[in-house]
Amino acid sequence: MKKEKKTFHLTLKMILFVVIILTAAVGSTVAGSYLNHKTRVDEYYKAITTDISRTVARQLDGDFIEELYHRVNTPEFLALRQQAEDEENEEMIREWLQKEGLWDKFKETWDYVQQFGDDMDVLYLYIESDETEDTMYLIDPDEPLYNTGYVEPSEEEFQDLVGNIHIEPIVTNGEYGWLCSAYDPILSSEGKAIASVGVDIDMNEVKGEQQWFLRTNILYALGFIVVVSIIGILLVRRTVTRPLEKLTAGLRKFSPREDGNREKSHVLTYRSQGNDEIAELCDDVRSMQNRIVDTLCNLTNVTAEKERIGAELNVATQIQADMLPRIFPAFPDRSEFDIYATMTPAKEVGGDFYDFFLIDHDHLGMVMADVSGKGVPAALFMVITKTLIKNRAMMGDSPAKILANVNEQLCEGNEAELFVTVWLAVLEISTGKGMAANAGHEHPAIRRKNGQYELDIYRHSPAVATLEGIRFREHAFELHPGDALFVYTDGVPEATNSRNELFGTDRMLEVLNGHSSDSPEELLPLMKEQIDRFVGDAAQFDDITMMCLEYRGPERAEESGEAELAIEARTDRLPEVLEFVDRQLTEAGCPSDIQFQIDVAVEEIFVNIASYAYGGKAGPAVIRFRTGEDPGTVVITLIDSGKPFNPLKKQDPDITLSAEERAIGGLGIFMVRKSMDSVEYAYENGHNMLTLRKSRS
Repeated sequence: MKKEKKTFHLTLKMILFVVIILTAAVGSTVAGSYLNHKTRVDEYYKAITTDISRTVARQLDGDFIEELYHRVNTPEFLALRQQAEDEENEEMIREWLQKEGLWDKFKETWDYVQQFGDDMDVLYLYIESDETEDTMYLIDPDEPLYNTGYVEPSEEEFQDLVGNIHIEPIVTNGEYGWLCSAYDPILSSEGKAIASVGVDIDMNEVKGEQQWFLRTNILYALGFIVVVSIIGILLVRRTVTRPLEKLTAGLRKFSPREDGNREKSHVLTYRSQGNDEIAELCDDVRSMQNRIVDTLCNLTNVTAEKERIGAELNVATQIQADMLPRIFPAFPDRSEFDIYATMTPAKEVGGDFYDFFLIDHDHLGMVMADVSGKGVPAALFMVITKTLIKNRAMMGDSPAKILANVNEQLCEGNEAELFVTVWLAVLEISTGKGMAANAGHEHPAIRRKNGQYELDIYRHSPAVATLEGIRFREHAFELHPGDALFVYTDGVPEATNSRNELFGTDRMLEVLNGHSSDSPEELLPLMKEQIDRFVGDAAQFDDITMMCLEYRGPERAEESGEAELAIEARTDRLPEVLEFVDRQLTEAGCPSDIQFQIDVAVEEIFVNIASYAYGGKAGPAVIRFRTGEDPGTVVITLIDSGKPFNPLKKQDPDITLSAEERAIGGLGIFMVRKSMDSVEYAYENGHNMLTLRKSRS
């Protein structure tokens, strides 16, 4: 079972996106606001602290401060200060200052500093000296008097005050919490920096307010983020994600089912509220689904129509194949020649066709043709052309006259402007002589007995159905026993492989001569095999049609125990017929009484043909003699191409009646049936065939 892929819903993605954007925007705003507020407050207090330190430093007597520093910076005072500190006795310091005459000035400075500090709300305001590496506090109103002269290590920045340099105020967080400190030098009358005034303002409350400001802003920011996120999520849910979910559900419902069927009920019904891209997308999807449903319905109809057309094409293919002679051997009772043909269409139905038929017992018609175009139109044109050619050929016209007549009929109403190349020949079987007309078709190949196939090249006539009034050329040819004739359409030499190379007539002749001793039925499949091997995977773009005739001649027929006589069916030719039959019977060792019975039967049938087959006119007839499967039996077949007539269906006469009482007719065929071992009738390819069988013993 396929594991379902986990999806990270669009709603969650949009929530994260909104929260991240809001957090970044609001956070940067809060941070900027806090830093701006902090900077402004710090600068304000730095300015106040600087003003205080600078004012006090300018109001103090630098000479007194210098004298005080030197008086308290003695071992005697330092010892006294240590004692006072130990005893926590400020009076000892006051008494010493009075004794030294410094008290009044010290008290005045002390009070000024203390009063100024109280008025300005200063946490610490003191005077210190840093002439040494350590700092000595001279006056610090916030400390007891015994701290006067207290010494502690100097901070590095205070050392700059000795050089009369103002130090920028600073805000620090140290032992005493947040303080804003400023220092300014106290100058003597000579402009020398004697000491410095230090001012510390308590910043703890201010910093507390800044922290409260920051926390308040953060809380407001968080609340704003939550509120705006909820509003944004609801808005996104309403306008984006919910429509997309509906759209997705509609698409899933519309997705192909196992049977691939979709109906109008499967089309998306959701309509997005609003007039935005999502609404347009829903409308487009709905429209697309409707078009898909319509297309599938049309496709179903088209598929059904295609299947119907395919079935009809299959029928058409079968009909076309049935129209071409394809039962071989084509003339099993004729040993003078052997003929074989094949047609492989490029599409379901093709425009090529071949045909061969007996015009009469001694004349064989052969046709090889190629209609321009492919498919059904060419096939229809092919059917018409084949029918016209055969019908005209059966009337006994020459090849040139046949093509001229067919050309005139095909040119009438030929709006499709189709045309057909035709090779048409009529062969006299008994002599091997023939006449052929070539209307724009390929040159045939002829092989003489024990020789090689060569192209029989001569001047062509134009193709049939190209122009009215064309006169077609024809030429005579002659085949001798052992010769062969190969005719084909352009699909053979123009077969093309994947390298765009043509099979060509040279390769065709090479294949023919490589198998020149093969029978027609063996040769044509070999040729098709070589063409397929040459073409390979390339598509067949043209019909491939071939026909091969091997001429054996009457001599071969006699050698095989067969003989025939082609003669005009007239009663005055009866002696020639009987002479032919008697000669064959004598050579076969037939007794005279049997010969007499056969002669009577042959005479009866031949006279009937001459008298009735052609309506009183002369027509061709063939008398064929052969031995049967049983060597003691002779078989004689009389053939004519007159109107169909089966004499065996005629009712036998009543021989018990007198001649005057019997109906006229029927006695002759009755005598034939009684005298022969068997009499058989068949009508094949437009010919009446009556076969007599008689045992010689």
